[in-house]
Order: sequence, then structure tokens, then C-alpha cells
Amino acid sequence: MARYVSFFRYTAEAVGRMVDRPADRAEAARGIIEAAGGRLECFYWMFGSYDGLAIYEVPDAVMAGGVSLAVARTGLIERTETHQLLDSQEALGALEQAVGLAPAYRPPGADWRDGYDALG
Repeated sequence: MARYVSFFRYTAEAVGRMVDRPADRAEAARGIIEAAGGRLECFYWMFGSYDGLAIYEVPDAVMAGGVSLAVARTGLIERTETHQLLDSQEALGALEQAVGLAPAYRPPGADWRDGYDALG
């Protein structure tokens, strides 16, 4: 399964509701993630630009998008940002893929520089 981190910020209305009726929001996150065939790894509240984050596994990016959209449709999340995470083995695999793929990439301006060098 793919692992993701989602950062979120609640709307003022959502914060008001939570203050009026405190509840474990990790359980709400766990419910939708498990309904998507996944597993909630952790759920944290935090200070700063976001109110919290969740790290979770779901089968694929399409399912991660479905989870995000289902939560967003409530209108109680002001902002989300989701990133797929790679563990060390996955990152090593990506680096190994890059070795074979690098020769196929021509950076912007590469054709111009080839001719420019010949001019002296």
C-alpha cells in the first residue's frame, strides 16, 4: 500500500464545533481511511500553518484522492496538502531508476549550449 501524509487546517466553524463538543478527531480520520481499505498510522494536532497532520496508508493515489475529497466536501476543512511518502527502500529504488533514465533527459537550453561551446 502507498503511504501519505495529509496536512489540514480546520475552518473557524469546525473549531467552534469541536470546542462545543470535544471528540477524538483521530477516530473520524481512522473511520474514513479504513473504509478506503487503508490504515491510519498517526494523527497529530500541531501549531503553525496547519492544525494537524495524518499519516496513513491506502491502496493507491486514486483512493487517497477519494479520502481527501470526501473530507473536503464537508466544508469544515479550510486547506489540505497531501504528499505521498517513500520509505528508504522506495527512495533507493527511485535513485536506481534515475541512473538508467538520466541519459534520456535533455535539460532546458541543452541544444543551445552544445552549439555555443563550439563557437569558442
